[in-house]
Amino acid sequence: MKGEQGMQRVLSKVAIVVVAVFAVTSGCALFEDERTAKGRKLYRHYCMHCHGESGQQQEGFNWERMPDPRPRDLSEDAAMSTFSDEEIFNTISRDMRDTSLQEVIDDENYFAVSTMPTFKYTLSEEELWAVVGYVRTLHGGSLTFDVDGRKAELESQFQAVNAAHDQAKQAMDEALAKQEAEEAARAEAEEEAEEDDEDLDMEDEEDLEDYDDEEEEIVLPEEEAYEKVAEQFEAAKAALENFSKRPKMTQIARPDLTTTDEERVALQDKGKNLYFNKYGCNGCHSVGDTGGLVGPALDRAGFRLNDTWVYRWVRYPQGMKKHTRMPNLGLDDPDARAITAYLDTLRAPKPDKPIPPPE
Repeated sequence: MKGEQGMQRVLSKVAIVVVAVFAVTSGCALFEDERTAKGRKLYRHYCMHCHGESGQQQEGFNWERMPDPRPRDLSEDAAMSTFSDEEIFNTISRDMRDTSLQEVIDDENYFAVSTMPTFKYTLSEEELWAVVGYVRTLHGGSLTFDVDGRKAELESQFQAVNAAHDQAKQAMDEALAKQEAEEAARAEAEEEAEEDDEDLDMEDEEDLEDYDDEEEEIVLPEEEAYEKVAEQFEAAKAALENFSKRPKMTQIARPDLTTTDEERVALQDKGKNLYFNKYGCNGCHSVGDTGGLVGPALDRAGFRLNDTWVYRWVRYPQGMKKHTRMPNLGLDDPDARAITAYLDTLRAPKPDKPIPPPE
């Protein structure tokens, strides 16, 4: 009997040790809350190939091929604890800017590393905070930003603007109805006056017609007020929707990429600068022996890829492949045209041996 009890105690201790080891080696996944678990999943899909599974340098398969400055060590508490949650959030959700410009380099509020992509146009705000929360666990920290409070704030702002929107619309509708009634009454009075005044000569009629033609359209104060509130309403609505839903674009239409030779050369030069200095495409794509291994090599993009397809892909990757790792970097039409033109110049000879895809 004592032997059985002793064996049970030993097995219990072994089980505890196994659970503890598993928890540590898996980043305490057993004890994660729902938000952190979501952040872990997103991190593994979008970030791990560069930052590594545990956030340490040289872990990610893409790390060695990335240009300097290479990814920060996310597991180093001494450095990472100096950044607020908001600063980390702003880093992964910023608009991409040209890092070859001195004004961008000198901007202390901007993370001027082009090879770190933005996820502003790919993930919802709630998902972005989940990533921040998971990054915090990599250096032993935790998310302190009040995400639920942020959602409540957005809901409150939308409700307030929605009420103001309804009031402004009602005031505008009433003002327009009053204006329409006054114009109808004025037109009726003028018609009666013309019938009574049969001696009105042709010259006077022409003068009146000229006056009517030059009369400017009247914009009511209520209309101007409604337009301002309508802009605020759309902004508040978008902010609330983007909190829990991923940003979506309409499908990109087929572009007309016809250019003159002179225009195309200028576009190619601009596209090359954007490729390296604004959107950091070389962080994930290789050309020759340099560049990342996350995306396909682009040495022969000019031969392999159709210009129209490239344009639509760089404008809205998720519209072409829903679960692609490539984030939407927020390219506008001019930048997409320039990147497309530059990729068309990449026409390396066919290699003797195909480059194997990344593991």
